[in-house]
Amino acid sequence: MSAMFRSLSGVNYRIWAGGAIVSNVGTWMQRTAQDWIVLTQLTHNNAAAVGFVMALQFGPQLLLLPVTGWAADHLDRRRLLMLTQGLMGLLGLGLGILTVTGMVQLWHVYVFALLLGVVAAFDAPARQTFVSELVAGPNLSNAVALNSASFNMARLLGPAVAGLLTAAVGAGWVFLINAATFGAVLLSLMLLRTEKLYRAERAKRSRGGLIDGFRYVRRRPDIIVILVMVFLIGTFGLNFPIFISTMSVSVFHQGAGEYGILSSIMAIGSVIGALLAARRERPRVSLLFAGAAFFGTGCAIAAVMPTYWLFAVALIIIGVSSQTLMTTANGTVQMTTDPLLRGRVMAIYMAIFMGGTPIGAPIVGWVADTFGPRWAMGVGAASGFAAALVGVFYLVRYRGLRVRFSGFRPRVVLSPHEAAREELEETEATATRAS
Repeated sequence: MSAMFRSLSGVNYRIWAGGAIVSNVGTWMQRTAQDWIVLTQLTHNNAAAVGFVMALQFGPQLLLLPVTGWAADHLDRRRLLMLTQGLMGLLGLGLGILTVTGMVQLWHVYVFALLLGVVAAFDAPARQTFVSELVAGPNLSNAVALNSASFNMARLLGPAVAGLLTAAVGAGWVFLINAATFGAVLLSLMLLRTEKLYRAERAKRSRGGLIDGFRYVRRRPDIIVILVMVFLIGTFGLNFPIFISTMSVSVFHQGAGEYGILSSIMAIGSVIGALLAARRERPRVSLLFAGAAFFGTGCAIAAVMPTYWLFAVALIIIGVSSQTLMTTANGTVQMTTDPLLRGRVMAIYMAIFMGGTPIGAPIVGWVADTFGPRWAMGVGAASGFAAALVGVFYLVRYRGLRVRFSGFRPRVVLSPHEAAREELEETEATATRAS
């Protein structure tokens, strides 16, 4: 099997991946339809309302952090996922019924977004760390990247389908279809061959169990810098529902179908970025910084594009760079963390990744309403450049990064110790691949 898809050689991962892609398509359909009805049906193109929905949906990731990380490390992850996925399906069903019957109001969407956020806060760290039970250790980085590719392939299909269905039959039916897709992931969880799961030793319960993850991260400057970069871009840069919807409606004066197409076009870049990450034997820290810089550049280019289709092309750059950054960050944290603490550390990661949204989304929405969508894209660009600078500081402080000149040509080099470590890691990766 191709190195890009090597995790699919395991039967459990194939079963999981099949159910996940169906559910992910439904999730993207609901996100697109939800943002659209808030922006165009329940308000008068109010981007701040879209930002508030995002804040309610992602805020619980941060508020419930100690409990969700503890649950991912101490409970049976498969059973926990069956519970969370089932509850999310019921929430989609409830919102769909309200919308189809014409009873939905803005506060209903706020309530369902908050409830979904609470359930997703438990689902995210369990789902992220459950991958380590589906594949052997050497394939973990590949499995993380393929999960991301699956999520973004769904983003390629989901928004376009949602846009067409919303225009044809209404957003309510999109919510109902999403509720039905959770049946696929529940079925895949039931069909898994439990005797072939790679179950690690469960963390022991202790009085300090809830804060052990924070203590561990505090001793890891490499993880800290990743979390800072993820916070900056996750808070101010990954507000795509606001960016794309406001640019589509307010700048280019397009409808629901065209809005869905823009989201799908950006997903093309995201899939490319995820598949390129899947080919690598291990995540490289240098890709974090390159991804952040290119993300900032892509947002800056998108902000000044004069036409709908040129804006769409710029979204591909944003998709590739953001996915390179986030897949590398996720894989690095998972592969370098003590398995007994992986759930709590990933809960911290997901809380910072998604939990910054309650801060950033309303701010970005306010900028879009007050100064225009192009300035909101500028906020995203600034977040990428700021994250890249944080990465450069880390390389200089902890990895001995220096700029040397050969004649008039600058060369970026690491300290001899760090260069030797990178060579050793590459040799270990090659040996793993050969075995």
